Amino acid sequence: MKRYLILIISFLMVSGLFFETSAKEKEKKKIKAMIVTGQDGAHWWQGGSDAIKMILENSGLFMVDIKTTPDWDGDMKTYNPDFSAYDLVVINYGGNTWAEEARKSFENYVANGGGVVVIHSSIVPMDDWAEYNKMIGLGAWNGRNEKDGPYVYWKNDRVVYDYSPGEAGHHALQRPFTLETRNPEHPIMKGLPPIWEHFKDELYGKARGPALNLEVLATTYDAVELDGSGRDEPILWTVKYGQGRVFVNLMGHAGNDPELRYSMECTGFQVTLLRGAEWVATGKVTQEVPKDFPSEGVITLRKDFKAPFNAK
Repeated sequence: MKRYLILIISFLMVSGLFFETSAKEKEKKKIKAMIVTGQDGAHWWQGGSDAIKMILENSGLFMVDIKTTPDWDGDMKTYNPDFSAYDLVVINYGGNTWAEEARKSFENYVANGGGVVVIHSSIVPMDDWAEYNKMIGLGAWNGRNEKDGPYVYWKNDRVVYDYSPGEAGHHALQRPFTLETRNPEHPIMKGLPPIWEHFKDELYGKARGPALNLEVLATTYDAVELDGSGRDEPILWTVKYGQGRVFVNLMGHAGNDPELRYSMECTGFQVTLLRGAEWVATGKVTQEVPKDFPSEGVITLRKDFKAPFNAK
């Protein structure tokens, strides 16, 4: 009897070690992500960054840390996170330019193969950092104009590079808008509908910048141009920077309280964020297109920042 008891205890101990090891291995396989945030004069960076963290972690694919910069009047020299410890950096930031040490560290991280996702107003700051502008491809406001590069938009089934003079950046009142997939074979877009709807958001237009190694994935029509015409503006795009991959998602406005994160509740924003994050970190997308993804004329929301039980 004692012998059997010893065997049972030994089995349970081995089983426990196996399951503990399996759990650790599962954690190791998750993509390590850092969210850079901490300043934004027009957006609720805390709430937006918390929502991004929930979206990423609720997918089961990511482990996420939030690294907050000093406040507006703080010493930016104290901000220099270890980018190399992460597979992915998500920028949800609209503030002061980073100090030189952090800039150089980040440039090396991306050039050596690091993955970057840039959210919404993160194309606005750091206009005086040339390499950041190359990474994001297109920027807006903060004095950007023809000296920073061309406007980029879609016309007659192709990308147009417009070098005419003018300031960068424009958006009208928040509203729902329609996205049109322009590169259906890209891993981020593969399987998504050719036309689909996004919930109420700030629609950024008239972006311009270096536009080097830039690939437009999706556009939306901005009918409220200053000259009254309107055009198809990039809303999702990628940039190749050295060995690194960058994905820019202009959706994702966050207002000044939890009820004003409705743009981030949109399923289209969440799914493209997840697919883009996986692609920049690994070079592939393993996620299937969920059943609740929006389509032409149909908006869907994930209010808890995670997929519903029937999305697969």
